[in-house]
Amino acid sequence: MSVLKQLCLIFAICLGSECISAVLPFTLPASVISMVILLLLLLVKAVKPAQLKEVSDFMLGNMALFFIPVVSGVIRYKDVLFANFWAIILICVLTTPLVFFVTGHVVQLTVRLMKKKEGKQHD
Repeated sequence: MSVLKQLCLIFAICLGSECISAVLPFTLPASVISMVILLLLLLVKAVKPAQLKEVSDFMLGNMALFFIPVVSGVIRYKDVLFANFWAIILICVLTTPLVFFVTGHVVQLTVRLMKKKEGKQHD
């Protein structure tokens, strides 16, 4: 699949999730909806990982460019950040170990499931 088709697929998913987010009666970021839609497409094998390899490699390689708008937004609201500095630090200190803990357990579970699947394939 060409890079242009891969980009079109990703943008179509993003556009669809924007539409879904706009009609939902509650707030849910379109980016989260996009990730869920892409995950579902991958799980049902409507989209294969190889079909998005080139464009995803490009995006991962240039990820720093995608943070420029976010950083400029943070700079714009620095007074709000400074007013809530200690609360933000506390949240970061409390949630970082939690994220490490959950990530570690998810990785261990994934490794166990992959080993179990490999064992079944060799039988």
